[in-house]
Amino acid sequence: MRATFSLGRVAGIRVGVHWSVLVIFVLILVGLAGGSFRDAHPDRPAWQYWLASAVTAVLFLLSLLAHEISHALVARRNGVAVEDITLWLLGGLARLKSEASTPGAELRIAGVGPLVSLLLGGIFALAAGLLAAVSDAGLAVAALAWLAGINILLAVFNALPAAPLDGGRLLRAIVWWKTGSPLRATAVATAAGRILGWVLVGLGLYLVLVGAIFSGIWLVVIGWFVIAMASVEGGQARLRELLAGIPVSDAMTPDPTTVRATTTVHEFLTDPDYRYRHSAFPVVDNGNTVAGLVTLKGADALPETERASTTVTDVMVPVDDLPTPHPDDPLARLVPELQARPAHRALVLEGGRLVGIVTSSDISRVTAWLSSSSAWRRRTL
Repeated sequence: MRATFSLGRVAGIRVGVHWSVLVIFVLILVGLAGGSFRDAHPDRPAWQYWLASAVTAVLFLLSLLAHEISHALVARRNGVAVEDITLWLLGGLARLKSEASTPGAELRIAGVGPLVSLLLGGIFALAAGLLAAVSDAGLAVAALAWLAGINILLAVFNALPAAPLDGGRLLRAIVWWKTGSPLRATAVATAAGRILGWVLVGLGLYLVLVGAIFSGIWLVVIGWFVIAMASVEGGQARLRELLAGIPVSDAMTPDPTTVRATTTVHEFLTDPDYRYRHSAFPVVDNGNTVAGLVTLKGADALPETERASTTVTDVMVPVDDLPTPHPDDPLARLVPELQARPAHRALVLEGGRLVGIVTSSDISRVTAWLSSSSAWRRRTL
């Protein structure tokens, strides 16, 4: 899930918004202004309903952001780097660059989100009660009460023991702690996620049949999302199991062709040494220190009139934005990093020196080889 536009950084973490958040905003805006608020407090000017609903929708989105930021901050404290946070149609998503190293870390990272939502629900409920006691601000009280209820509901739903919900992470941490196997724990959590997803789909279809069409369709969408995400997590777990014990060096292309940092984009695109071979090349400076990765797509996007005066360093992906594993690092640990980075490539470094490059295609080649029965038998002999 890629952000449509960026909101900047919060606590050093990139925060973005997917266009589908507009759907949430509009649903809350119309649902409250045209329904709940108007029914509870009739005979108010129309602009008051719309203003109260807009403020409520914004506060709800900020609540989702607080939920995801809590995950990110606790993950960072437990040694797990955070890629970014994206708000979208079904809530928020904090993308982590790697998995928790222990069941305890997994428990802390997963558990903090529902706790923050529960805390926010309590704060909004307290604020609603205090405001109702000291004033007659009916719409404001209704907005605070709605925010209290939705945050508590968010906490309860996310605590359900099924992947990809926070409760699924908690279930995974417990099974991991009991069995010592993170793969078995993931299998249990993803199976629970698929069961929950089908239950939600079934309940949604029932609501559609009895006339609650909007609520039913919404439950079907959520259930389908839960099923899809649980299946993705299950596939990733099987991939990690397949790649267990395989080092990065077994998948990398050694001694890749490099591009000098002083090379212009025009020279890069016209030099026969780079033609037809690959679609991306590591960039090195005069001391052979890796500076980044230049792609043909990125270079070709530069207008032709600027190519002769622009070096590849101006269009490259900086090395800090790329995975840089050691040749002996586990290949399974690199997979989620490759998937999370737009370049889908890693530069393999040993003692600060470039020794290879790994692409998503390399991972596919290794997994295809390992998946073949004959290759698997030779590996396990």
